[in-house]
Amino acid sequence: MDDLDDLHDMDHRIVSALRECGTDPRVAGAARALSWAGEHAALWLAAGLAGATVDGGRRGAWLRGTALTAGAHLVSMGLKRVVRRPRPAHVEPLVRTAGRHSFPSSHATSAAAAAVAFGALGAHAVPPLAGLVCVSRLVAGVHFPTDIAAGAALGALTARLGARWMREGVHHA
Repeated sequence: MDDLDDLHDMDHRIVSALRECGTDPRVAGAARALSWAGEHAALWLAAGLAGATVDGGRRGAWLRGTALTAGAHLVSMGLKRVVRRPRPAHVEPLVRTAGRHSFPSSHATSAAAAAVAFGALGAHAVPPLAGLVCVSRLVAGVHFPTDIAAGAALGALTARLGARWMREGVHHA
C-alpha cells in the first residue's frame, strides 16, 4: 500500500508544480490553446484528413491512421466511465473539461495514437506536438501524470497494433 500512496503523492506534487508554471500568462495561454486543439481529438482528426487530402498515394493509410486515432480516443472515453477517477481537486484548473473523470487522459490517448500513426507516415512534427498537448493537460491542472502515461500508452498501443492495417494498400515510390 505504501507504493500506491507514494505514487498518489508524487502525482499530486507533479500536478502542483506544473500547474504553478501556468501562473505565467504565456505558459497559461499556450496550455489553453493546446488543450483546446486536442479536445475530442480534433487536432489529430484534422491532421489525418489533411494528410489524406495532400498525400493521394497514401490516402488510405492516412484515413486508417485517422480511424485508429479516433478509435483510441473512443476507447479512452469508455475507460473513463469504468475507472471514474476524479480530476485533480487540489489545483485550480486553467481550462474547462468535457467530463469529470481523468483516467486515462483522452487527450494523451489521441495524441499518442496520432504520433505513432502519422509519425510512421512521415509527419515528423506530430510527435513533439503530441508531447506538448500531453504536458498542457498537466499545466492546465486537469490530469495527473499517471492519467497522461496511461492515455499515451493506450494510444500508442492502439496505433501500433493497427500499423499493418494502416499501411495496407500503400504504394511505395
